[in-house]
Amino acid sequence: MHKLAALTPIRITVGSTNPVKIAAAHNAIAQLFPAAQIISQGIHAPSGVAAQPMTDSETRTGAINRARYCKQQAELQPHLSAELYIAMEGGVDCFDHGAATYAYMAIIHQGKLSIGRSAQLPLPPAVYQALVAGEELGDVMDRLFNTVNIKQKGGAIGLLTDGKASRESVYTQAIVLAMAPILNPQVYA
Repeated sequence: MHKLAALTPIRITVGSTNPVKIAAAHNAIAQLFPAAQIISQGIHAPSGVAAQPMTDSETRTGAINRARYCKQQAELQPHLSAELYIAMEGGVDCFDHGAATYAYMAIIHQGKLSIGRSAQLPLPPAVYQALVAGEELGDVMDRLFNTVNIKQKGGAIGLLTDGKASRESVYTQAIVLAMAPILNPQVYA
């Protein structure tokens, strides 16, 4: 049993005030530690990258920057102290098979950083072209599907999968996967 399982509550500071990201982090940790009380809080954490990251590297860097910011803020403001600092950054890139969106997860536990990545969602060419022109994915999807602030709801994932998957469900899974090195430090040493 991981030592986090013995803690109750388990405190999480999430590098975002977006309710989808906070819920994804909360749900992931609750799945891993069902007996623990999970206390989640979100804070605004700058990514240090473009509002719409357009490369794999930029997306990963944004998640890491947000998680590190959470940890730094906890050192200055004790009420932000947590066992886990979790950050997510959604991005897009154009691969051999076409454009896709995905997200990186960065988790800091006891000073160690773990990185995970979500599944990819293929993007329509017109959507990718709008992103290359400088728009953000949420805005493009809102216009295309006549929605409002979809990025704080099901996201492009929900819209393009007819609600069978959501931004939250994909982020939750990716956080669970990113927790593997934290749950099994002896194997990852």
